[in-house]
Amino acid sequence: MDFILLASSGQPQQGAGNSFFIMIALMLIVMYFFMIRPQVKKNKQQQEFREQLGKGDKVITTGGIHGKITEVRDTTFVIETEGGGKLRIEKSGISMEASAALKTGDKS
Repeated sequence: MDFILLASSGQPQQGAGNSFFIMIALMLIVMYFFMIRPQVKKNKQQQEFREQLGKGDKVITTGGIHGKITEVRDTTFVIETEGGGKLRIEKSGISMEASAALKTGDKS
């Protein structure tokens, strides 16, 4: 009985609170380097890719539409499709991965 009283009457541990905050901080740092930072880097690459596109470039939209850029505006492209139709597409609707694969496919 004396053992139970001695164990329960002890002071609470002070180090437990500090290690909790350290673990939370480490989790946030890991999440930043494995999730947030790569996404920001990818978004920056996509923005640079879209800025470099110009008249005559062949592109594929995120919806899978293939076309050739005929006009460049501030936030949109006008692309000509195979049947001669023209579509106005937002610059954010151009797929960087598919368009880059299209360009490498043309060179080989």
